[in-house]
Amino acid sequence: MHDVQVSVASAQGVGAANEDTVFASSTGVVVLDGLSAPQDLPMGCIHGTPWFVRQLGAHLINLIGDSTVPLREALRSAISKVNDLHRGSCTLDQEAVPASTVVMIRERGDVLEYLVLSDNVLVLDLGKEGIRTIADKRVEEVANKEMRAALQGPTGTTEHAARVSALVTVQRRLRNRPGGYWVAATDPAAADEATTGSVSLAQVRQAALLTDGASRLVDSFGKLSWEELLDLLRTEGPAALLDRTREVEVTDPVGERWPRFKQSDDATAAYVRVNLPASLHPNRQPLA
Repeated sequence: MHDVQVSVASAQGVGAANEDTVFASSTGVVVLDGLSAPQDLPMGCIHGTPWFVRQLGAHLINLIGDSTVPLREALRSAISKVNDLHRGSCTLDQEAVPASTVVMIRERGDVLEYLVLSDNVLVLDLGKEGIRTIADKRVEEVANKEMRAALQGPTGTTEHAARVSALVTVQRRLRNRPGGYWVAATDPAAADEATTGSVSLAQVRQAALLTDGASRLVDSFGKLSWEELLDLLRTEGPAALLDRTREVEVTDPVGERWPRFKQSDDATAAYVRVNLPASLHPNRQPLA
């Protein structure tokens, strides 16, 4: 076994609520990024996205505590369990339901297992083997015309909001469909589309689990390399990464230099440092 220390931070963007969530336990970490639903579009769930990601994350962190349960099966079961919580009050057999990206890791014996579904990013520092990043970018490969339009600024205007709504309308039709992209929503079969794998725990020096709002200093703004992002997390912590992200965002408030859907997205980072013989101990409470 190895000592794996976990620190986390989460910050709300420009929306009405933080639709990200992060949970950490003695053996695993789960980070979720709820998909924003424009207010002018229908929603079949009365509870909303923040409720959905909290419920899904809570079930996931409990399920992956059983090392005999494969990560895909844990996600499949968690989706089904959340469905059971609100199928009597909400219309779940339609496109307009809450959905979330997923990235999670689990210490299991001498290996670190991972699962990634949609565009959260897992960054692994594997020492001599270098940095490995795992993400599922299929959402960027669909609705190209609508996505280009939604990325045209200035953000925060009525016209821009209408273009984002048009994009989400098309994306909902392509969500969890062959040839589209996959997220955790109401269909447990989405778990089969997740990217999974494992690495020897002895190889892993550090890792980061990031929502796209927390990875943008690297993959959107080009301000840091993945190595520099890990260094920042190691020396200053996840909150410093989110603060740095906000500092850069305010220099481009309307998305002229770095086109994006909103000035500031919800941002969540979990940083994992591998050290001494022991078990995995989070040094902060899970955020919901």
